Amino acid sequence: MSAIWAVVPVKDTSTAKQRLAAILPQPQRSALALAMLEDVLHALAGTRGLAGIVVVTVDSAARELAQRYGAEISADRATEGHTAAVMGMARTLAARGDAMLTVPGDVPLVTTAEIEHVIAAHCCGHRFVIVPARDERGSNTILVAPADAVPLRFGDDSFFPHLAAARAFGVEPAVLTLPGIGLDIDTPEDLTVFLARPSRTRARALLDGAGVRAA
Repeated sequence: MSAIWAVVPVKDTSTAKQRLAAILPQPQRSALALAMLEDVLHALAGTRGLAGIVVVTVDSAARELAQRYGAEISADRATEGHTAAVMGMARTLAARGDAMLTVPGDVPLVTTAEIEHVIAAHCCGHRFVIVPARDERGSNTILVAPADAVPLRFGDDSFFPHLAAARAFGVEPAVLTLPGIGLDIDTPEDLTVFLARPSRTRARALLDGAGVRAA
């Protein structure tokens, strides 16, 4: 079985989450981005079956946070967008014969158990495991072995194209629906759904401290 590396791409947190501007001022949006990233790193750090974590970023605050969780840092293609950052690391991992599990930094409800569920599906023989966003548009987590076996292209409508891409490369995808991974926070509606679910996350503590309530 190939070693599995978690890859988390992180954009510039100083300008993060522009679609939440009607609810949160920029300092709170930046703080939220980092709180969500820490929730993700905390879940990954406790996951059995990972060889390690790589955070792809040039953001200094994200780098400092990642290092606290023992993650490796890569700046390779970090400023070129989510897809470029992930695929750059996929090629690096594939050259070593490793697998990749990629998770965004904005799924604060992710749990170690959910990540281990994805890894378990891979260990049962699936070379491509995908967890869609709650609306089945985005692709919130993908485990692929080897890391570059399927070309990935992220975006608001990437889930079904990823299924098609896997099949085009001769790989039958395994689809898992997981509520924590499935909720990425991009829009006011996402934030409302998040706040309606009780959690002990860093993201929730920050929003509660700022007095943000569900609509």
